[in-house]
Amino acid sequence: MTALPPLREVIRKHGLSASKALGQNFLFDSQLLDRIARVPGDLDGREVFEVGPGPGGLTRALLQAGAKVTAVERDRRCIPALAELGEAFPGRLTVIEGDALEIDAPVLFAGKPHIASNLPYNVGTALTVGWLSAAWQPWWASLTLMFQKEVAERIVAAPGTEAYGRLAVLAQWRSSARIAMPVHRSAFTPPPKVMSAVVHIVPGAEPEGVRLAVLEKLTAAAFGQRRKMLRQSLKAVPGAVEAAEGIGIDPTRRAETVSVDEFVALARTLSA
Repeated sequence: MTALPPLREVIRKHGLSASKALGQNFLFDSQLLDRIARVPGDLDGREVFEVGPGPGGLTRALLQAGAKVTAVERDRRCIPALAELGEAFPGRLTVIEGDALEIDAPVLFAGKPHIASNLPYNVGTALTVGWLSAAWQPWWASLTLMFQKEVAERIVAAPGTEAYGRLAVLAQWRSSARIAMPVHRSAFTPPPKVMSAVVHIVPGAEPEGVRLAVLEKLTAAAFGQRRKMLRQSLKAVPGAVEAAEGIGIDPTRRAETVSVDEFVALARTLSA
């Protein structure tokens, strides 16, 4: 394993500090970072895509796990520190300076990479929704992502809970999602106001006969008025109330009680 200077030393050397504008919070705990890098499984020789590596804490853990990492970093202050990390792992780290929301990531990889990232808080949900909305099977092998705990709970939420909504259905209708580990706010520099959690998402089979656009319309309507009965909230989607009754979904129910499988069944009926 390559010997590296402590991350705090790297930060000092390059005069780095977390940017609030870029949603940055740095992780220094090497044991915690190594645990996160183990979540996707064996990374030896595997491609990994990382967004917002910052000074490279998780990056070094991924590299030490044997991964070949392509990282996109918007903060040019961090580029020299990442360049030094690349020198320590010759040919295994590619750093792209730019905005991950604007980069065509799939073309950067020969195979299906694992995506692993301590996501910047201000773009984390948007990036995840984009990855989950990709053509299926997706271009990635798994997602290992750090979120604010509240967002993590929304991704893995079960029906009947307050956190259950559109994001849960999107994450669970053709993939499995779990919270791999909680991360205390004190692990970050600077400490955010909220707790965090690492979510692991693995793609599964896509249900046949279902169009994502239809599913998205249904969940937007149903959860957009989540306190109302389905017979009211689903009026925005032509034929949805009748279709729900046709497959045995009581229209007096509310969106938060409708399971992912039931939303999928309803979307299949309307996709026909």
